[in-house]
Amino acid sequence: MSSARRARNVVAAAAVAAYAIVAAPGTSLAEPDTLAIVGAEVRVGDGTVVENGTVIVRDGRIVSVTKGGDAPTGATVIDGKGKVLTPGFVAVGNEVGLIEIELEPTTDDAAPQDDDGIHPAFGAVDGYNPDSSLIPITRLAGVTSVVPAPGVGLVSGTSAWFDLRPGTPAEVTVKPLAAVHANLSTGAVDRFGGGARPEAFARLRQLLDDARLYRTAKAAYDKRAMRETRATQADLERLGEVLAGKLPLVVWVSRSADILRVLDVAKAYRVRLVLAGVEEGWKVASAIAAAEVPVLVRPLTNLPEQFDRLQSRYDNAALLQKAGVTVIPVAMGPHDARQLREQVGNAIAWGLDPAHALRGITLEPARLFGLDSDYGTVAKGKVANLALWTGDPFDLRTWATNVIIQGRAMPMRSRQTALFERYKVLRPGEEGRGMPRW
Repeated sequence: MSSARRARNVVAAAAVAAYAIVAAPGTSLAEPDTLAIVGAEVRVGDGTVVENGTVIVRDGRIVSVTKGGDAPTGATVIDGKGKVLTPGFVAVGNEVGLIEIELEPTTDDAAPQDDDGIHPAFGAVDGYNPDSSLIPITRLAGVTSVVPAPGVGLVSGTSAWFDLRPGTPAEVTVKPLAAVHANLSTGAVDRFGGGARPEAFARLRQLLDDARLYRTAKAAYDKRAMRETRATQADLERLGEVLAGKLPLVVWVSRSADILRVLDVAKAYRVRLVLAGVEEGWKVASAIAAAEVPVLVRPLTNLPEQFDRLQSRYDNAALLQKAGVTVIPVAMGPHDARQLREQVGNAIAWGLDPAHALRGITLEPARLFGLDSDYGTVAKGKVANLALWTGDPFDLRTWATNVIIQGRAMPMRSRQTALFERYKVLRPGEEGRGMPRW
């Protein structure tokens, strides 16, 4: 082995060791106790606000939400006076838990390395790492659930819903199959769609045709008596769940003309469509609203990064919402899910209704994935996923003081807070040296 290669290996090993040393602290948590959050302004998540609210949590669920009232005897009391209590935020479409370091392939489980762009059965549930150091970082920003999606492909795979509490993969998985994701934006068309939109749309229609045929001719498929299909049997099975209405199809698309074409495809195949990206969605907002299709929007996208989004604008989310479209704000990337409230705050500044904004990252994701009986609002019987804020959560001068997931109070620490404590510079007169020991 050359000296240069040995040196690189030593550096890499040291980096891994340092990363492990400052990882988030232990993950063991006590069983959920009875909690009482007293005196907070409770923003329920459906537009309702309860002033001076008292929220009682027991066995992981909310047992009551009242105006005023006292904590039960023996309950752990959290003082909410002067603070705002909201449902925990749901970050949709990112890669939290699937990617640790974006430029290190061994930590990337968001997409196959040998990628032909067609893998609906590629499931986030099989790659999610509940011990990722990005989870506590994301959680400190009031995000209590994530719906990470596979990253690349014409049909990139299937997302899943996870709660950001410590635990085994089985313990943190709420819904292993949430939605199938497809991509008809410029980058995906160039890489997987034959380089032209007509070819990309043709391939998507062919996949849906194959899945529809497979549903009616499984015996013939097993006997190799059916025409060849590009997708594997597992992929056809997963697309069959889309055609049966069991799973929504999330399609990333930007250009207004392409949005209308995707609406036509969804109508023709009778699939539950969710549009994502929709940078030019404001131009065809009435058509989206008439189709009753929800949208995933990145509020801070306003630059003509590609020719399919030349008319991006900051008030896209607001214009869609005013047209009657259900808007779910998103923050993309494994490291950026924590910026969800920043994205939402900017959308509000550009005209998105604040109540709709909060609903868009709490109740609407729960509805979209069929979990609204358990998630999305601060209400009796719901899973106790909550965040307590020093003020308006969409004002970046505030922060979360308490995050509760499934009735458990989460440690308000992360790898970043550990690094801060290690390397903070002490003021003159304070004990110790500027840099703590390893």
